[in-house]
Amino acid sequence: MIRFALSLALATTMLGGCATTASLPTVKLATATLKQGNGLPAGSAVLAAAGDTVTLTVAVAGLGAGDRGMHLHMVGRCDGPDFTSAGGHLNPGARQHGVHNPAGSHLGDLPNLTVGGNGTGSATATLPGTRAELEAALFDADGTAIIIHAAADDYKTDPTGNSGPRVVCGVLTRS
Repeated sequence: MIRFALSLALATTMLGGCATTASLPTVKLATATLKQGNGLPAGSAVLAAAGDTVTLTVAVAGLGAGDRGMHLHMVGRCDGPDFTSAGGHLNPGARQHGVHNPAGSHLGDLPNLTVGGNGTGSATATLPGTRAELEAALFDADGTAIIIHAAADDYKTDPTGNSGPRVVCGVLTRS
């Protein structure tokens, strides 16, 4: 019981220093069920907004340990096993790939997802742009997919960040 109380106090203190009530997500915009190329479940994603700020939170389970590239892709299709049906990275501004690329980055660029030794991991990213701009790009006629790759994104190599094959996919579905 003491350990739980200490953990709760620590979490409350950390959250209090990192967020205000105004910055907490207030509207769930979309969700995605993530699956591996063999069809097995791999996790979920939630797209949420607080005013004009839009965040994507991804949680996975059942993957091997390590850092993995994670991107938004331009077509909301996840035909396995290789998920090429999702097309390339979501790039409405016609930019190059990677936050370390002098000509980058594009909307599909997300931070790497770290999977621990127990096979689970999570990541949260704030998407660039206004809520209206993001909804227009994400929920166009062919939708948007979230892809997790086999290797880490190097944040500079165009067009994919050298992140290897696509191993997990999910389609964003409006809430």
